[in-house]
Amino acid sequence: MIRTLLSGDTPRSLPLALILGGILICLALAPFLFPGVRTVDTAARICIFIVLVASYDLLLGYGGIVSFAHTMFFGIGAYGVALASSHMGRGFDAIAVGAVTGALAAAALAFVIGLFSLRVRAIFFAMITLAVASAVAVLVSQLSGLTGGEDGLTFKTPRALGPAFKFGKEAFDGRLFGVKLNGKLLAYYFVFFGSFCLFLLMLRVVNSPFGRVLQAIRENDFRAESIGYRVVYYRVAATCLSAAIAALAGSLYAIWLRYVGPDTVLSMELMIDILLMVVIGGMGTLYGAVIGAVLFVMAQNYLQNLMGAAAELTSGLPVLPQLLNADRWLLWLGVLFILSVYFFPTGIVGRLRNTR
Repeated sequence: MIRTLLSGDTPRSLPLALILGGILICLALAPFLFPGVRTVDTAARICIFIVLVASYDLLLGYGGIVSFAHTMFFGIGAYGVALASSHMGRGFDAIAVGAVTGALAAAALAFVIGLFSLRVRAIFFAMITLAVASAVAVLVSQLSGLTGGEDGLTFKTPRALGPAFKFGKEAFDGRLFGVKLNGKLLAYYFVFFGSFCLFLLMLRVVNSPFGRVLQAIRENDFRAESIGYRVVYYRVAATCLSAAIAALAGSLYAIWLRYVGPDTVLSMELMIDILLMVVIGGMGTLYGAVIGAVLFVMAQNYLQNLMGAAAELTSGLPVLPQLLNADRWLLWLGVLFILSVYFFPTGIVGRLRNTR
């Protein structure tokens, strides 16, 4: 049953299987295991970034395509939901229209970019995607009447996904294991199950004949072309699929935040974060997206606090408190990234799969 659910792509390592199982349990029960606004928000972000990073790995790890436009597709999905909810009201129909429209728009834009750019060398394609993404980010910032400009858009989600919505008063007195049964809990599970289904869909894609052809193209595109595969068509299809899934991840992100803005969904810093998560977890395996997203989001949210506590504990020592100052958390995050690349050149998943 589990093997079928995972499309035959099992972890192939007991340590990796235990880690992935633990992550799944923690995310599935996060509101009950880790009650608190910040912890639940961290869990929701992890779910969304797992999908976003996995969709990018579909391009980079499986197709060998380097793109810097992934946050653009992520932002298109987020703005699609925001604009639809702003103009259609706070219903699930607005969310559905915004998500589908965003995914189709992202796929269409990816098709145009891919069709005209994937015939060139990889570095030139990367430069083209970077230029298009930068142009879109500037356009979104300037169209303040439509997108809210630099301030972004704040919108209302359906009442059932809002904190004011209560349920289970008769059966559970409004609480279950001490957790409030409200719309915020429903919003979390909306994000969780949406992310879970999208991840399983990508697992099915990469383990299908289409996914195997992509891997063959990544290894040797000339040989794949010589045996009859239209390399450009497969790369364009992979780019469109990856863009659509990234847009759906952006839709989930917008629903969770109830806000979108250029700095939130279109920034170059976010693109760099995605690259880091892919490399840390391991390219060419979607499970690497899970490990990379969990480690990176946890570090972003808690490394600064841990360093502050460590600085206090070492306050009597020379130099060390200054090095562990909470304001230097980005420095240590970079050090951790360098160490992970050095000790895990194939990513954490690659190393764990070699551990029996």
